[in-house]
Amino acid sequence: MSDKFFIDTNIFVHCFDDLQPEKKAMSLSIIIDALKTGNGIISWQIIQEFLNVSTRKFLVPLKPDDAKVYLQKVLNPLCEVFPDLDLYQKAIDIQNNTGYSFYDSLVIAGALRGECNILYSEDLKNGHQVDGVKVINPFVSKSSLH
Repeated sequence: MSDKFFIDTNIFVHCFDDLQPEKKAMSLSIIIDALKTGNGIISWQIIQEFLNVSTRKFLVPLKPDDAKVYLQKVLNPLCEVFPDLDLYQKAIDIQNNTGYSFYDSLVIAGALRGECNILYSEDLKNGHQVDGVKVINPFVSKSSLH
């Protein structure tokens, strides 16, 4: 593995959450670090999930033009993992071995494909390791950030 880290969708969502300023600040810090260092990555799945949530479920949904700008300036530069048969098969194996949902397993498979040693996620079990990828919830493990 490497110094690379994978960023789950919820980290991007929190960047827009003014009701939780600590989570917003931590999320922004992770994403800024990813963009500056090139060590943080995402998959196509994260882009799809974020665009769905941000344009439909935010208190004030992103307007299409704003979503396009965020896609171009933030999400696209971080995207390194794209789907193929091997990725789906790995996700099924992870689901079978861990009990995570298929979509959560697909996030983990993306982190593995991207050769990440850390997966920042609020949704998965903090500290859990899957095939060398350690799940870190940055909102409870602030001292454990890469």
